[in-house]
Amino acid sequence: MKRISLAFLSLFLCVASVWAMPRPEYPRPQFERADWVNLNGEWTYSFDFGGSGMEREFYKSNGFNDKITVPFCPESKLSGVGYTDFINHFWYQRPITIPQEWNGKNILLNFGAVYYKSEVYVDGVLANRHFGGTSSFAVDITSLVKPGQTHSLVVYVESDLRGAKQAGGKQNLQYASYGCNYTRTTGIWQTVWMEAVHPEGLQSVQVLTDIGQQQLVVRPRFYKEQGGKLQVTLKDNGKVVANQTVSASSLSSVVLPVKKMKTWSPESPFLYDLEYKVLDKNGNIVDEVKGYAGMRKVHIEGNKIYLNNKPYYQRLVLDQGFYPDGIWTAPSDEALKRDIELSMEAGFNGARLHQKVFEERFYYWADKMGYLTWGEASSWGMDCNDTETARNFITEWSEIVQRDRNHPSLLIWTPTNEEFWPDRVQYPRLMHDLYNLTKLIDPTRPFHGASGGTHIATDIWTVHNYEQDPAKLKDKLYNGGKLMEAPKWEIHLMPMNIGYNGLKYTDQYAFPEYRKDMPYLVDEFGGIKWNPAQQTESAQNTSWGYGEPPRSLEEFYTRLEGQVDAVLSLSNDIWGYCYTQLTDVEQEQNGIYYYDRTPKFDMKRIHAIFSKTPESK
Repeated sequence: MKRISLAFLSLFLCVASVWAMPRPEYPRPQFERADWVNLNGEWTYSFDFGGSGMEREFYKSNGFNDKITVPFCPESKLSGVGYTDFINHFWYQRPITIPQEWNGKNILLNFGAVYYKSEVYVDGVLANRHFGGTSSFAVDITSLVKPGQTHSLVVYVESDLRGAKQAGGKQNLQYASYGCNYTRTTGIWQTVWMEAVHPEGLQSVQVLTDIGQQQLVVRPRFYKEQGGKLQVTLKDNGKVVANQTVSASSLSSVVLPVKKMKTWSPESPFLYDLEYKVLDKNGNIVDEVKGYAGMRKVHIEGNKIYLNNKPYYQRLVLDQGFYPDGIWTAPSDEALKRDIELSMEAGFNGARLHQKVFEERFYYWADKMGYLTWGEASSWGMDCNDTETARNFITEWSEIVQRDRNHPSLLIWTPTNEEFWPDRVQYPRLMHDLYNLTKLIDPTRPFHGASGGTHIATDIWTVHNYEQDPAKLKDKLYNGGKLMEAPKWEIHLMPMNIGYNGLKYTDQYAFPEYRKDMPYLVDEFGGIKWNPAQQTESAQNTSWGYGEPPRSLEEFYTRLEGQVDAVLSLSNDIWGYCYTQLTDVEQEQNGIYYYDRTPKFDMKRIHAIFSKTPESK
């Protein structure tokens, strides 16, 4: 009886520890291994305001004096720190114990995201250096640790947000939040975890869904190729649909025929389960990964976006992905799911994920719930004319595309937002590089270079317009049969030097104009400022939004419906919209919901407005 009680107590304490751990769920649901250790929770930390931590050998630390809760950034309340001034240098430390049963396997230390530059040390030895604040990365620490032993893990973080060489998104460049710029995020802001992987294990997969030929194609990559096999199984609610075994080689392609295919769409978000098994030369399973896939196709014909070969009108909402207590980090997995539920309850069928790379768990819920998404980088704050900045951004963007390209809910890639740079050499060069790189990594989606900005290389044409009067909005979007152009700079003839003989010639770069040969969307409009207290002068001075706020709630509904109707009435030429925005964010008060996600309006009326389609208007 005593043994049973002790066993029960041990199980209870184990379950309780999981419940107490922040963000305990596996962070990579499309590529999931069973053998992993979540490193979220209590770490120690130290500020390094003078940047002298290296001289003081902080990388050798066995523990700093203060404590922080990971994966929440030090600016957030949930981290337990709540320091909101600029943080240029920051150090983390925690012990890590390597399970004895991991002997003989490669031990990977995974970071969902660390803003911005990070260095990882194990027992004072540099294991990895990473640039990019929103992309995931893995560090192989096998040579630095021993199974059954405990080691000191130190992570050093640098961020120079004002230096204009790193993408910052909506992080504000002043001390305090202002306008549509908000509290900063520094350091670890997504889950950190360890996992054991066989040396011949699966490194990644690219999943290509071919609904035209009724098949699914998997392109694998391996850590090491030793003549083994890869077995891929596709299941429909536990029933095997297709199974294929090929050589465990990065040159192999696995082709799975899918009879009576069930396609993925917002109306029917069906997901097939995928199982990957790596077998050695003797037929033993050495690595096993679980994932899923949604069979769908997105493409462009003329001025429309098609989903599964049918024109699909997108009614999107701008989602900033900020939280009052976690800033860039959702307080829970349920909070990610709830944001999608709130958007759908408001009548939207998707979201433009704005100026932030959302974590994979958000895409997981979007995949499961049938919610369209546009993937966007946090491009604001960087100088696109600077070549070092371009290199930083291109590297980070390539990692973003590779991480998220298998998610069926993600329809469009958008690397930048509102780029109006007057430079006629480096900016066009960057846009063309991003276009070509993205198409190489993922040829299955349209590329949308600069949302509402100066379009150089793009498959989609977008504009932003916050005109508050519905009639004037319609006129500005469609004036005399001519669609509104994205803002652009005047480009003049300029001399340029070439070669070594001093020869000069004149050159001119003309930014493209819209020719009605691609989809045209209004991917930012509305932004109607509303707060019940905004009639007071103090509220007017402390909040921000677009235009003059309505004088009454009824006037709000009238203006909102008028704006939506104005866009819908132009559906022969405008094929979708994105309304600003899902929630208030700090001082910006133009959300459909308050910052704490409680409703601001009669949601039945809101849903009736945003669920309209060009046919139902």
